[in-house]
Amino acid sequence: MLTDSKIKSLKAKDKAYKVADRDGLYVVVSPAGTVTFRYDYRINGRRETLTIGKYGKDGISLVEAREKLMMARKMVSDGISPATEKRKKKNQIKSANNFEAFALKYIAETDFAESTRALRLATYEREIKKYFGHKLMTEISTEEIRGHCQIIGDNL
Repeated sequence: MLTDSKIKSLKAKDKAYKVADRDGLYVVVSPAGTVTFRYDYRINGRRETLTIGKYGKDGISLVEAREKLMMARKMVSDGISPATEKRKKKNQIKSANNFEAFALKYIAETDFAESTRALRLATYEREIKKYFGHKLMTEISTEEIRGHCQIIGDNL
């Protein structure tokens, strides 16, 4: 069974490798050292893999991964493929036309804690909406986003 200290001690190797946890959850350590939680399951006679998320400060914790695993196992027992549902959600978010529709859909449909969702929505309304909300996704360049992020960072 994995612990936070055991995950932190995992080192990158020449090839990606797996370390099992419990209930079908495991981590994959990439050659770059990225640790990713995954879950393999069988549905409709075939094996599928759900990538739950990356471990670390910018990712999810072991506790969160186990909670998401329990939700995924429930979906599988109900005959629903969690990987397919995750893919559908991503495609719905990508289909939004303007930035505001994309941002609001992303905030509403992404699996955040309610406090995180409220914080992201407030930040969007306060710092981002007036600059990008009305623009089409194809009209926004990475340079514009990078520049605006710098302005927000300077104001903090």
